[in-house]
Amino acid sequence: MAANAQNTEQPPLQSLSLPFKTRIAVKFLSFITDYVRRDNGTVNRRLFNLLDRHIPAKPNPINGVSTHDITVDADKNLWFRLFIPHRPPPTPQSKLPVIVFFHGGGFVFLSAASGVYDAACRRFAGELNAVVCSVEYRLAPEHKLPTPYDDGADILTFLDKNRRKISCWPGNADVSQCFVAGDSAGGNISHHVVAKALSQRFHDLKVIGMINIQPFFGGSDSVISETALEGAPVVSAARTEWMWKAVLQAGEDKDHWAVNVCGPNGVDLTGSDFPETLLFIGGFDPLKDWQRRYYEWLRKCGVVVKLVEYNDAIHGFYLFNELPQARLLFAEVKEFIGKQITKVVN
Repeated sequence: MAANAQNTEQPPLQSLSLPFKTRIAVKFLSFITDYVRRDNGTVNRRLFNLLDRHIPAKPNPINGVSTHDITVDADKNLWFRLFIPHRPPPTPQSKLPVIVFFHGGGFVFLSAASGVYDAACRRFAGELNAVVCSVEYRLAPEHKLPTPYDDGADILTFLDKNRRKISCWPGNADVSQCFVAGDSAGGNISHHVVAKALSQRFHDLKVIGMINIQPFFGGSDSVISETALEGAPVVSAARTEWMWKAVLQAGEDKDHWAVNVCGPNGVDLTGSDFPETLLFIGGFDPLKDWQRRYYEWLRKCGVVVKLVEYNDAIHGFYLFNELPQARLLFAEVKEFIGKQITKVVN
């Protein structure tokens, strides 16, 4: 349902009901991320990688989608997983939109090859009939901000200039119909990559929409949802505090422009060509009040933005196919992409 951004009521946490499969999955993820985080701000990366199930690229189509890993900069270990749908196009002239996707994980965890994100991007490609480029950006605390934003900008430049050098690149993929998308920390990265793209010069690529799923924003002050929903799945005050410290440079606080995008140090977008945006919020996400602030700020800046809130959704809900809100999200994204393409074509 479309949300009322002025709604500040918090659902009682005890009313949250999740399928057994989802409860086990989120508890396992929370346990792993808590266990591998060290008090000195480092991560037991080797242990986490052992527990994070990675899926290899599969050039032979599975469920109508093939995947290929494309190196952008070997020195930086910057690459993306390319998802190619093999559904017959409606007409021989039909073009495939391109989605550049940034995964979540608090800037610290997970990968484009992680099973949960390989599955999600495969679904985006298959259900939306879109080419998806899932970005393997460099992680904190080894790499601080603005590293992931720079990596994202490099991906857009690579797609603009070098995509034709990719042997498996679909001939009907159209980078002039490009969408930038991401969830959680990937939603934060999506915003900043799109904002950065406003000053980049592209020959063919054009970002015509942003799909932002429960972006990871924050600030030095407190919001009601963070305290009222403490104990909700996935997100906790201790985890988010640790992750912000992991990704920020020494001496920077949570009113940094990258964290509090609509705060005192945020970059004003008024008068810019920031593309139309689809923003998702979950009723049981402790970060939702920051996301509502973001929505109001985008509107104040003159950005066309649609807010969708699922009252019973947790942080990262769309990654769990057994949750009904996941199906609704993919339908919303499909409609949004279709509308944006229609506007460009016409």
